Amino acid sequence: MDVEEYSPVSTLISPVNEVKRSKYPFVDIHNHQFDMPVKDLSKLVEEMDSLNMGFMVNLSGFRGIYLKETIQNVKESAPSRFGIFVNLDFEQINAPDFIASNLELLKKAKQDGAIGLKVYKSLGLTDKDAQGNRIAVNDQRLNPIWNQCGKLGFPVLIHSAEPASFWKPKDKYNERWLELKQKPSRYRDPEKIPSFESIIAEQHDVFRKHPNTIFINAHMGWMANDLKRLATHLDTYPNVVTEIGAVLAELGRQPRQARKFMIEYQDRILFGKDSYKVSEYYTYFRVLETDDEYFDYYRKRHAHWKMYGLALPDSVLQKLYYKNALRILPVIDKNLFPKP
Repeated sequence: MDVEEYSPVSTLISPVNEVKRSKYPFVDIHNHQFDMPVKDLSKLVEEMDSLNMGFMVNLSGFRGIYLKETIQNVKESAPSRFGIFVNLDFEQINAPDFIASNLELLKKAKQDGAIGLKVYKSLGLTDKDAQGNRIAVNDQRLNPIWNQCGKLGFPVLIHSAEPASFWKPKDKYNERWLELKQKPSRYRDPEKIPSFESIIAEQHDVFRKHPNTIFINAHMGWMANDLKRLATHLDTYPNVVTEIGAVLAELGRQPRQARKFMIEYQDRILFGKDSYKVSEYYTYFRVLETDDEYFDYYRKRHAHWKMYGLALPDSVLQKLYYKNALRILPVIDKNLFPKP
């Protein structure tokens, strides 16, 4: 047997509170439904109802005919339950009409029913211009796009960089070693790719230069393992909020510190999940709502450590689950959620 197979069954006897439905209806601000143009949404809505998910944001709206058909399917099938974010092709940055065409694309996307812009991690990591140069997150040629989003009231959910451990040596000291072994493409060779710190510095520069645009810093900005740093970040940029998608394990392993942070910054944090699988939401609910101890995260390669419940107060849960999202995305039907 090797370490990948080792899955000890705990002998600890402690309370178990399985939570398969959130205490309050929630908005999932970070989801991906890549087949939405042709998807039968009725089954998805049934699953959402079972979880108590009032509204889902599909960040993978893309553009062109794909975006048009996605929005059309939503309008015909479940217009009050889904919101679509548009995506841009930054590698066309050298095109003579890049800015003009994308400003018009964003304007028309809003007219057609899109509600925001999603920026993938490829910007800053792998996107290149016509000369083969990496496009920095804060490339000045993109400034008109961030300004346009502010004018349109389009929040920008932006994912920059990766967990810092992906840049570290793949050795016994790296707590993401198993993930890097199973998913070797996630390793970021510091000899070939700019550092974690330099990429997030570029992202933060965008936040600083565009105070009139709302940015949703995805995955808690990859700072959930350093909540003091994340607190400073939110204090510095009042136009930034964040979300917990794919970083729940970071919160669940530090329950006292995480609970304190979630209470203190309760107006700045949104609920997000990222990849969609019904049973995985149960772990989110259990960490956020219960005070259970020492239970498993749902994906071993992300977390060798155990989870502990935060037992967040109801007032904080309400903001995390839906109130903050309703403020950031006022187009959401408020009738889906409890009255103030």
